[in-house]
Amino acid sequence: MSTSDSLSPAEKYAAARTRAKYSQVEAFRSGLRFDLDPFQRTACVSLEEGNSVLVAAPTGAGKTIVAEFAVHLAMQQPAAKVFYTAPMKALSNQKFQEFVAEYGAENVGLLTGDTNVNSGARIVVMTTEVLRNMLYADSDLLTNLAFVIMDEVHYLADRFRGAVWEEVIIHLPQSVRLVSLSATVSNAEEFGDWLQAVRGDTDVIVSEERPVPLEQHVLVKTKMLDLFDSSGLAATNRVNPELVRLASSGGRSIGSRSSAGRRGNDRGSYHQRAQQDSGKMPRADIVEMLAGKHLLPAIFFIFSRVGCDQAVKQVLRAGVRLTDAAERDEIRQIVDERCRTLLDEDLAVLGYWEWLDGLERGVAAHHAGLLPAFKEVVEELFQKKLVKAVFATETLALGINMPARTVVLEKLEKFNGEARVPITAGEYTQITGRAGRRGIDVEGHSVIQWQQGLDPQSVASLASRRTYPLNSSFKPTYNMAVNLIDQFGRERTRQILESSFAQFQADRAVVDMARKVRAQEESLAGYAESMTCHLGNFTEYAAIRRSLTDLERAGSAGDTGSRAQREKRQRELASLRKRMRSHPCNSCPEKEQHARWAERWWKLKRQTDALNKQISSRTGAVARVFDRVTDVLLGFGYLVSDEHGRVSLSESGRILRRIYGERDLLVAESLRRGLWSSLDAPSLAAMACALVFEPRRDEGMTDERWLPKGAFRPAFDATTDLWSRLDDLERDNKLPGSNPLSVGLSLAMWKWAKGASLGDVLYEADMAAGDFVRWTKQTIDLLDQLSVVADGHVGRTARTAMDAIRRGIVAYSSVA
Repeated sequence: MSTSDSLSPAEKYAAARTRAKYSQVEAFRSGLRFDLDPFQRTACVSLEEGNSVLVAAPTGAGKTIVAEFAVHLAMQQPAAKVFYTAPMKALSNQKFQEFVAEYGAENVGLLTGDTNVNSGARIVVMTTEVLRNMLYADSDLLTNLAFVIMDEVHYLADRFRGAVWEEVIIHLPQSVRLVSLSATVSNAEEFGDWLQAVRGDTDVIVSEERPVPLEQHVLVKTKMLDLFDSSGLAATNRVNPELVRLASSGGRSIGSRSSAGRRGNDRGSYHQRAQQDSGKMPRADIVEMLAGKHLLPAIFFIFSRVGCDQAVKQVLRAGVRLTDAAERDEIRQIVDERCRTLLDEDLAVLGYWEWLDGLERGVAAHHAGLLPAFKEVVEELFQKKLVKAVFATETLALGINMPARTVVLEKLEKFNGEARVPITAGEYTQITGRAGRRGIDVEGHSVIQWQQGLDPQSVASLASRRTYPLNSSFKPTYNMAVNLIDQFGRERTRQILESSFAQFQADRAVVDMARKVRAQEESLAGYAESMTCHLGNFTEYAAIRRSLTDLERAGSAGDTGSRAQREKRQRELASLRKRMRSHPCNSCPEKEQHARWAERWWKLKRQTDALNKQISSRTGAVARVFDRVTDVLLGFGYLVSDEHGRVSLSESGRILRRIYGERDLLVAESLRRGLWSSLDAPSLAAMACALVFEPRRDEGMTDERWLPKGAFRPAFDATTDLWSRLDDLERDNKLPGSNPLSVGLSLAMWKWAKGASLGDVLYEADMAAGDFVRWTKQTIDLLDQLSVVADGHVGRTARTAMDAIRRGIVAYSSVA
């Protein structure tokens, strides 16, 4: 039965009226393969009405349809532009390709920091950091900007990068409409209220419905049980009684005893034996079971890169083959095309042949250590249903378009760098959101592998709670401070920071007051314009009249005070009357009209000052951090204060404006002190690498004896000494400070810049190719900034260093 057949006559009439009123929604809908879901239609209607929207819906629900409608609206206008921002370069690259296919290469651009394609296009896909930098630079590319789409906007909770999302939301021109797309969060209304406060008309559209229902299972030995009761009580999310009995019996009630030690079951793998010893089904057997149940393609989420790679090897050793001859031919053709530019001598180092063997058999890994080019191929083959089983870390759950029929979770905990912790409801929702392909699957499936100690009630609670709170991670940085102060001054910047979501969550009333102050300041500016007099400064004249009126009122209240005080008041009155008569504006024929506007200005000014006083008296945590940041910048001379206390940027401050990153002040101060003036290109690349590289917690510090030779060592010592002093100063100012520089990758980067082979460099770095590419891209990003802001020798050396390390697999990788 079609959707229209199921509607009542009243609903059909309402739908007809909607189609007539919202012609753009109807035109857009007619070109889709699917009809719009209710939440999609509601969001699109809101956009056609001229509002901004926040759309919070489960992974895979089709939020991007709303973004595509915003692009459609912009393209109906002659010059309107739309920016699509994404948190990851991989996602940016994917959206770029989709928009090129839809609107043509001439209309679509891509900006990801290290990629600049057609930046003046009407549709530009970019990372959020690029847009933030454009706003601070007041880029010409912002002209005619009609929409900004912020995909995965819940990333603003990310403690490392989240502040960038808030900076963009706060600083976008008010004329730009915002399309915010979020995973289902429990405080969507609160976030929407903040967007309403800082952006104006914003509709919040929340959907809890998955477009493809999710069937949830627990795999106990060789038996797949439903997580929830399927006897007609499933709607109540009642846990399957069989699972409850299993938990209470310690896992002994289902299946035969452990198969460990049986002849013929040893596949030559310690990990498989361990799985058998615990009664768990080997991975290869799970793959074959899912294939037999027609539940492939599947993504196995393993919260470890090494675990993903080991899983692929185990499955291949077991002889699993999920493809036929025609599929293998197509796989080889795609791989040859995508990887043709890789150097032959690099293929063995990258494990190319083993990787290709897995792909041809329909099996692959997907994690951050994988070469970006390889990740792209895995994604493409999975989307084409040529790769049937992918073993992935949770990074795959974040936004990339790789839906599966089934997701498998081997464990419900992961290592967070310090300890093993349970995955959150939000992470569970993101991961299981990959299950179920719209238009292909009737239902998606999640499979949790049973292990001792698993509590079915806890799992059910995790599976039932589809939401998690969105909390701000916003904090002022040195670069943010100088950019905002340069544009708005110190006091206005404090008000802007009071508008952050962080402050909103800390004290919602402050944001409301700050918004009211901004509105009243706009009114004050209008009043000031209306009382402008061509003969002189009417604000000054109005102040004299007000002082005269106040003094006259004070005198008429009664003959109080001593004779000396009365005489003093008379002298002041005479002086004020004389000043008023001699003021140029006193002879203006329109002075009374100007005076009425002046009176309104004074009245509103009093109210605004009172509001500002209330704001300053409240707990302004964000503004206090900004004040501490400002104090550090004043102490180092990046900001200067005049005799009236007004703060502005020094020349050094203007350099800091264009340095983005965790170590912005350290980089600016090192340049100012000339600490890197003696470095050649390989040594500067090694230094930039030390500034951006963050070792994994288990890697520890590299012995400094293994450092690049020559000028690098004294320059590094000087930079480290400067970092130490900055860190002490920050902590003295109650700022968090930063981690020491890490040289764990510096020698490898130095060798790479000097032309060493990929094999030698990866051996030196003891690092996966994908990780090396990612850190090299970040090194290039910092060198690019240095090439712009550094004078003379250092700037030229930075450009040379960029060219030296942007080669081989680094130059090839389109995403990082």
